[in-house]
Amino acid sequence: MTIEHLAAFSDGDHGGNPAGVLLGDAHPDVERMQAIAADLGYSETAFAAPEGDGWHVRYFAPASEVPFCGHATIALGATLGAAHGPGTYALRTAGGAVTLTAERVGNGWRAEFTSPPARHQAIGEEALDEILALFGLTATDLAPEWPPVLAEAGARHAVLRLADRARLATMDYDLTAGKALMETHGLVTIALVHLDADGVFHARNAFASGGVLEDPATGAAAAAMVGWLRDSGLLTGPLTILQGHDMGVPCQLEAEALPEPGAGVRVGGTIRRIR
Repeated sequence: MTIEHLAAFSDGDHGGNPAGVLLGDAHPDVERMQAIAADLGYSETAFAAPEGDGWHVRYFAPASEVPFCGHATIALGATLGAAHGPGTYALRTAGGAVTLTAERVGNGWRAEFTSPPARHQAIGEEALDEILALFGLTATDLAPEWPPVLAEAGARHAVLRLADRARLATMDYDLTAGKALMETHGLVTIALVHLDADGVFHARNAFASGGVLEDPATGAAAAAMVGWLRDSGLLTGPLTILQGHDMGVPCQLEAEALPEPGAGVRVGGTIRRIR
C-alpha cells in the first residue's frame, strides 16, 4: 500500500490539516494500522478498503482509533478521485454511513462529505466544571447566548462558545489531564469556538483523546456543531469555520446542515498534497 500525504481544508495553497490515506484491497490488522498512524504522527490516518459498492473506512490517531474523522475523509476524497475519478462514494465508518463527493478544482481537488445523523445533549454540570478547569476558563468566559453542549455526527464532541476571540487565542491545557477527561466522558475532541459579528466561526479543537494536543481542522466536530445549531433552532444556512490560524496552520471549512431535524451535515473543503 502507498501512503498518501494530504492536507485537508487547506486555505488555498497553504495550511490544511495533514492526514495519511491508505487504499488497499483489505485493511491491515489493527496493530499495524495503529503503528502506521503513530509513525506518521498526523492527527488521523484513514484506511480504506473496497466493500460491496462502497468503501469501508477506519480512522486511527497516533494513540487510538476514532469512529469518524472529517479531515481524513476529505483527504480520502482526493485519493479516491485521483484513483477512480470524480464522483460520489459511499463509505461505511464506525460512526455511521457517510457519503463522499470528490471534484476537480483547477489542478487540485475539493471534497465534501455528508456526515452520519446528528444528535446532541446537555453537558452535565460536573463535566462542564471539569472542562472549564482544564482550560483555565470560568463561566464568565462563555457566550451566554448558547449553552455548552455534547454534539455528535459520527463522533462525540463537547462544544463551548467563548465570548471573546482573544480568549480563544490563548487556549492551552495539560495533555495528560485532557486525555483522562475525554476518556471519562467519551469525547473525541473538545471544541472551543467564537462567532464573529459577520457570522464566521473561529474554532480550536483539543484532541487529547487521540494523543494530539490540538487538531488544526476538525470536520467531524464541525458537523456535530452545525447539526446541533440546526436542531436547536439557533442558526441555519451555510457556515464558514476558520480553524488552525492560532497554530499557524490556516484551515477553512464550509458546512451546511441538511434541512431535516437529526439529519447529517455537509462539510467540504479543498485539499493540497504535502508530498
